[in-house]
Amino acid sequence: MERPLFIPVILGTARQGRRSEHAARLVFEQTKKRTDIETELIDACKVPMKLDDAGEHERPKILSDHPALRRTHYSNSGIQSWLSGLLKHALDMNLEEYNHKAVGICGVSAGPFDGTRVIQGLLPVMCELGLVAIFWDVNFENVQNLFDEHGNLLDQSYVRRLDKFLNELVWMSRVLRYGRENIAGVVE
Repeated sequence: MERPLFIPVILGTARQGRRSEHAARLVFEQTKKRTDIETELIDACKVPMKLDDAGEHERPKILSDHPALRRTHYSNSGIQSWLSGLLKHALDMNLEEYNHKAVGICGVSAGPFDGTRVIQGLLPVMCELGLVAIFWDVNFENVQNLFDEHGNLLDQSYVRRLDKFLNELVWMSRVLRYGRENIAGVVE
């Protein structure tokens, strides 16, 4: 049996009253159900970092102070993420750890299209970071109608969407891990 992939779910927005937290928790819970994945939910709001610098000199302190983030950077097989300036700052501090790793992107919006636009805008950013975006994403549109006040999912079609999303993320993560470990010339 192939060793499990480590694929964290990163909630990357610091917005007060964020509705993306319900979506991130759903993705995390669905990911935890997979026997082929080890995961953690990492909330960018809880990652200590200076926001008034270029980021690189804070890297050792951030990684040592936050074990989940350190494990994410050094052993991840793929990433699931919502990107904000805060998360982009955290990712920028650890660029080399992302080369040739898979990323799946989820968007959240109050309307039908903003999350999709965010996902489209993130694709070149992920590529520039050295990540390989999967071909499937999940947009939690009209998020205010998808979860009750306790964070329970009201539209079960998202479970099927997430299953397809995770299948693709696992496949791409395995392919890229194989390449990193077995094909000469692949830069880690």
